[in-house]
Amino acid sequence: MTIVYEKSQGLTDAQTHYCPGCTHGVIHKLVAEVLVELGVLGDAIGVAPVGCAVLAYNYFNCDMSEAAHGRAPAVATGIKRVRPENTVFTYQGDGDLASIGTAEIVHAAHRGEKITTIFVNNGIYGMTGGQMAPTTLIGQKATTSPLGRSEEHSGKPIKMAEMLATIDGARFVERVAVNNPANIRKAKKAIKRAFECQIQGKGFAIVEVLSTCPTNWGKTPVNALRWLEENMIPYYPLGNFRNFEEDK
Repeated sequence: MTIVYEKSQGLTDAQTHYCPGCTHGVIHKLVAEVLVELGVLGDAIGVAPVGCAVLAYNYFNCDMSEAAHGRAPAVATGIKRVRPENTVFTYQGDGDLASIGTAEIVHAAHRGEKITTIFVNNGIYGMTGGQMAPTTLIGQKATTSPLGRSEEHSGKPIKMAEMLATIDGARFVERVAVNNPANIRKAKKAIKRAFECQIQGKGFAIVEVLSTCPTNWGKTPVNALRWLEENMIPYYPLGNFRNFEEDK
């Protein structure tokens, strides 16, 4: 029988712990495939922080390190500077990267650290019970905003891609989504370019991936994908904000 599809060698055989409908698994698959296609799987080192992504070290078939909450860019910086020949990446959620780890990601970008960051934005704290995150939308309900996020009380949701794109050291910045096959294909291309940015020694690269959290959103997997398309994408527009191939 002809094999038409098989699991990427970049993934282990570990059974997923993610909730039904969670798109972390899709993003894992894309990262793993890119590492294999670029021929860097054997030299890759990933950094997993606290949050739903904490168990990423069980799934990626490469060397992994765990970091304290928000500190993945700092840990990745140390690894890359000691082992510049390795391909180093962080895999972070929005509560991790855009809240407690804001300083780390901003300064890693400012220094132009030659690392790649995969930023999973589902607009809520997933692992710890569905609290409001810096990326939670106005009116979106969470355990700490049961009436919905208020702009007057909490300000507008932070747009990390747009902010980081203003930093000279950030050489590749793109926002993608994994809510349908077409966007998943575009997400893979962006992730591949982000790793190529590092491999070519250009500087810091980040891909923000709009993702779902059906459990904490209180939605079915299908409705969560629809909600992402109808609510998250209008506020967090998809596209490239900085491209090392075009920078002069």
